[in-house]
Amino acid sequence: MNRSEIKEIKELLSTPKNVVIVPHKNPDGDAIGSSLAMYHYLNSKGHKATVVSPNDYPNFLKWLPGSKNALKFDMQNRQSKKAIAEASIIFLLDFNALNRVGDDMENTLKEFKGIFMMIDHHQQPEDIAKYLFSDTSVCSTCQMLYHFLEKLNDVEAINEDIATCIYTGIMTDTGSFRFPSTTSTTHKIIADLIDKGADNAKIYNHVYDTNSYARLQLLGRALTNMVVIDKLKTAYITLSQVELDEFDYQKGDTEGVVNYALSLENIIFAAIFIEDIEQKIIKISLRSKGSFSVNKFAREHFDGGGHDNAAGGKSKISLDATVSKFLKLLPAYQNELLTSYEV
Repeated sequence: MNRSEIKEIKELLSTPKNVVIVPHKNPDGDAIGSSLAMYHYLNSKGHKATVVSPNDYPNFLKWLPGSKNALKFDMQNRQSKKAIAEASIIFLLDFNALNRVGDDMENTLKEFKGIFMMIDHHQQPEDIAKYLFSDTSVCSTCQMLYHFLEKLNDVEAINEDIATCIYTGIMTDTGSFRFPSTTSTTHKIIADLIDKGADNAKIYNHVYDTNSYARLQLLGRALTNMVVIDKLKTAYITLSQVELDEFDYQKGDTEGVVNYALSLENIIFAAIFIEDIEQKIIKISLRSKGSFSVNKFAREHFDGGGHDNAAGGKSKISLDATVSKFLKLLPAYQNELLTSYEV
């Protein structure tokens, strides 16, 4: 994003506008955190901002300030479409392809005649926004939002609510600051957010220390289902719809489970396959250490993508068939898996 574009954006935002903010489908902490942070920022500047999420998000994120005002496109379809129709600007946050919002919402967004602004850190963004702020080296969209406000010379506009939302997104997308994408710049930003009112202990507690008994039981089943392939430094987990139902699965209950497989000694590639009968797909999350790109793996084989060390995908065949396909693919990557620079 160059100086000329920043000047144009400042001019656009200099007078009150109707603005819609859209995260990706099944939004995580970074998507909702950045969306609500932008919501608070724009409203503080006199705009009428509305967050329209494609669908619902986990309960452990619903404490975030402003969450109760967010619309869910699938459940509040009429209100959501009205907000989009009345907007002159739509921010697309934490995703870079319109198919990440689901078919119905994608079709609605394709009809939008106003200005798209995209802020995102995923690889290979589509050419859909007039203004694109993209950097794959940054750990989270929330950190990019902070940099966006720096470019607008408006970091001082960050209040306690904005700081809380941005902190939450950075914390969740960096695995509590442990992933390689966490830089000294990230920590400097975190320090500033704490100074501006983000309560780090409270945020961590809300996100990670509010598990239900059923969620921990489901985690136990997931760990029981884990399979390790030592010779390929790979581990994977499966969860069927029957198992999800058995433990009263709620949205977000499987968040981060794949990281347990990656935490095993000498494992550099981890996957989880989750059956979703309602959507008729197998949801796939992939994680890696070192040089093995799960983004490339997901794009080539499972209609997905993401980052080099964290990606997702989906499969439209059965759970058993999906795992079988995965196992058949692995030998072709043996050399890459065994020579990852972290091993």
